[in-house]
Amino acid sequence: MGTITTPIRIIVADDHELIRDGFHTMLKKEEDIELVGEASDGIELLELVEKLKPDIVITDIKMPRMDGIQAVREIVKRFPDTGIIALTLYDEDNLIVDMLEAGARGYLAKTSAKEDLLEAIYSVHKRHSYYCNHTNARVLSLIAKNIYNPNKKPKPPEFNDRELEIIRLICAEKTSKEIATIMGLSKRTVEGYRDKIQVKMEVKNLAGIVVYAVRKGLFDPHQSNSAAKK
Repeated sequence: MGTITTPIRIIVADDHELIRDGFHTMLKKEEDIELVGEASDGIELLELVEKLKPDIVITDIKMPRMDGIQAVREIVKRFPDTGIIALTLYDEDNLIVDMLEAGARGYLAKTSAKEDLLEAIYSVHKRHSYYCNHTNARVLSLIAKNIYNPNKKPKPPEFNDRELEIIRLICAEKTSKEIATIMGLSKRTVEGYRDKIQVKMEVKNLAGIVVYAVRKGLFDPHQSNSAAKK
């Protein structure tokens, strides 16, 4: 396996120091793998990923402050080239499905042998999926029962009534101050909603909100123009 010229850079996240130490021991002799960081919870993991830009993240599912599922969703959204391997003692169907749908490409039991760990790392680094023998059987079972669909499209974001109204007013070229007056809110509250809307839509500015709203049918510019003429 020593054909990789640049070491695969890895971050391990687990709230148990013994588990992290075990990974350090297993990987320290691998010339083409470099353990560049360790995290004890999801928030720390996100901070390290942003700072170190690893190739692979190996993360536990159940951690304090932010669990692995939430962390993986954020990593996949912000750093899509990072390969994710889920690491767990748990084999509940809902956890497997949630982690895979969050974007994990691999799933590894904490009881797996070193050979399984290395195979998972190399597979995910090549953008292939890897499930340890135990998990692979579970995944196949979940697919057969239509509980997990690896080709399922992500669920579109949902907006509550207040968010939809703010979206429509933004599209109508109202400023945050004007929206605040119309809706009886503070300007800061409106700006908070606007930021939340941008995160849900995955856009960076007001123009992005308008484009998204028109494309998804949340705002009809023709209808708005007709209403303005009346």
